[in-house]
Amino acid sequence: MKIAVCIKQVVGREWQLRLSDDKTWIRDQDASFELNEPDAYALEAALRLKEQHGGEVVVCSAGPSRVVQALREALARGADRAIHVEDGALASADAFVVAGALAAALRDEHFDLVLTGLQSDDQGFGQVGVVLAERLGLAHSTITMDVAVEDGGLRVKRELEGGWFQWIRLPLPALLTIQSGINQLRYATLKGIMAAKKKEIRSVAAPADLAARQRIVSLYFPEKSKQTRMIAGAPDEAAKELVRVLREEARVF
Repeated sequence: MKIAVCIKQVVGREWQLRLSDDKTWIRDQDASFELNEPDAYALEAALRLKEQHGGEVVVCSAGPSRVVQALREALARGADRAIHVEDGALASADAFVVAGALAAALRDEHFDLVLTGLQSDDQGFGQVGVVLAERLGLAHSTITMDVAVEDGGLRVKRELEGGWFQWIRLPLPALLTIQSGINQLRYATLKGIMAAKKKEIRSVAAPADLAARQRIVSLYFPEKSKQTRMIAGAPDEAAKELVRVLREEARVF
């Protein structure tokens, strides 16, 4: 089975966010970066399928030159080779542009299965996977909890609202977006890190005709505010009103 895993490099969760001068993205020149956690679960799902059924796992990422670091980490965890769609503008591009760049890089490879994380830790739209499936003409499923290969296709468990689950069957080739937390992540060993240095990372250019469908107008940090409310009246009446406010308005109990 030939599996592609689309990954993204995002700003580290421990880094103190700072906005760019035009306040349309973060100032990431001095930021620390890490592999997007939902994508790590997609990679783990791919590696487990490879262990069960054989084949190849190829990781693909779209972004500036620093993205190679995330690709190397994926290779150290067990992926076989990598594809880097290199373009600095892809770091903050919308889902349509990113999906178009990934589709151009993956289309000629003819993968049996494409996996992505459910969403990214930065923009969090959860749209790249489904738009990519449409660009590649693949059957797809979202919020995937479990994957089994059966009768030349897939049997997939999806998470629904309200604690419900759904089992569906998909033909191959297909694309799945993987829910976080469905398996135990593996980490790179010293042997894996050394082996990753010899694995191929193929760099390709992003298509020139990709047009954004949305634009970030402005970013800002949430503003903290305080409000004091005085409850007047007799002590017993004020106490009843305080309990009502805490229960019905503040909802603290």
